[in-house]
Amino acid sequence: ESPAPKAEKVDETTGFQEVKPTAESVAEGPSSLAEKLNTQRVLKTIYFDFDKYDLRTDAVRGLGDNAEKMKQYSQFKVRIEGHCDERGTVEYNLALGEKRARAARDYLASLGVPASRLRIISFGKERPVDPGHNEDAWAKNRRDEFIFLAE
Repeated sequence: ESPAPKAEKVDETTGFQEVKPTAESVAEGPSSLAEKLNTQRVLKTIYFDFDKYDLRTDAVRGLGDNAEKMKQYSQFKVRIEGHCDERGTVEYNLALGEKRARAARDYLASLGVPASRLRIISFGKERPVDPGHNEDAWAKNRRDEFIFLAE
């Protein structure tokens, strides 16, 4: 049989229960906040046309929103991950994914996000979000994703 739970102290004037910080809540530092922000998809994914790395109108809007969030959470660096669809060679898609990530980085920097906070990487066609072999799947895979880093 487990012991009876301890009675929690309630402030008579406010009716609020006193809650003391636990080791877990104190340890909840930058890494767990970054994880929460990434899980909540605070930063928007942007998409590209086939074989292109120029920013579409919808991507520019998404980057504007992302820049505001990056300024709000300025304690974090951000990794920009460039992705491609399955068509093309591994080498070609790695280069194209890098150009996509650079395009986003350069635009974010023009909006006032310090380039020193932005990291880029290309995954080429290695991490598809949709494994399909049709235009709908390919369109979802031509993207940049943005990840808060708890460094």
